[in-house]
Amino acid sequence: MDYIIIILLIVILILTVVSLLKNINESNITERLGKLETNMIREIDDFKFELNKSLNNDFNSLTDRMDNRLNLINDKVNERLDENFEKTNKTFTSVLERLSKIDEAQKKIDSLSNDIVSLQSVLTDKKSRGIFGEINLQHIMSSVFGDKNDNIYQLQYTFSNGTIADCVLFAPSPLGIVAIDSKFPLENYRLMVDKSCSSEERMQAEKKFKSDLKKHIDDISSKYIIPGVTSDQAIMFLPAEAIFAEVNAYHSEIIQYAYKKRVWITSPTTLISTMTTIQVIIKNIERDKYASVIHKELNILSDEFRRYKERWDKLSRSIDTVNKDIKDIHNTTEKITKRFDSINQVEMEKKNI
Repeated sequence: MDYIIIILLIVILILTVVSLLKNINESNITERLGKLETNMIREIDDFKFELNKSLNNDFNSLTDRMDNRLNLINDKVNERLDENFEKTNKTFTSVLERLSKIDEAQKKIDSLSNDIVSLQSVLTDKKSRGIFGEINLQHIMSSVFGDKNDNIYQLQYTFSNGTIADCVLFAPSPLGIVAIDSKFPLENYRLMVDKSCSSEERMQAEKKFKSDLKKHIDDISSKYIIPGVTSDQAIMFLPAEAIFAEVNAYHSEIIQYAYKKRVWITSPTTLISTMTTIQVIIKNIERDKYASVIHKELNILSDEFRRYKERWDKLSRSIDTVNKDIKDIHNTTEKITKRFDSINQVEMEKKNI
């Protein structure tokens, strides 16, 4: 019984101790868990604070960078806008200037149209066309050779047979004197190219146009090609480029007829080219003439210089001879001086004795 009671007491004691240990462990664990929870909460708060602080710093830094970048972009955009605005302004100004020039040109075109209409009304008269051609010819000649250059050309020149040419060119040989006469066959030409006329009327006008040209060629060949006086050729001047182009493009038989008659058909453009070529030839001839004169003068100067050299050599030899004589005289003078000095020395020695 006693053993049983002791065992029971021991069991009760063990259970009590286990219960106490359990209570002690549970309270300790709870306390540790509380402390651990507190530490974790604190660390979490610290982490959240640091994280918020870092995020704030990063956000502020990012905001600053974005602001700087936006400012740069804004500056670039403003700069580009200013440049584009300046270019646009210049372009707009240029467009306005060109529009004003176009407006002025349009006004001039309108004025020119009126002038052309008035010119057409003036050129309907044959005498007015003749005056127009002569003035155009005068302008071309004065532009190439200068005003009133009578040594090269003369206007309204009268030949010995009494005929008067609109212009005469005094070209160098072998070309010689060339007569230039202005012709303006406008009436039949206008009918020939007028689309409003019937084909029959235009054909009749074409025949008359060719006939007019051949008559002008014959007149120039018979009046202004004078054997022994002028060159064997003359120039017919057409003051209208359109007529000249028509003849060269569609009426080659007229060109061949003019060649046979030794008459050269020209327009304002071709006449200027021809006269410019002749001007160059004249200048080259003048330069060659002056070159021969200069060469002749140089030959004369060469003879004079050769005589000058001969005389200078002779004078140089004379100077050398005089110089030698002067040296000889100087040597003789030295010798005489020494003899006088020697004689003086002898006399002084005798006196001392």
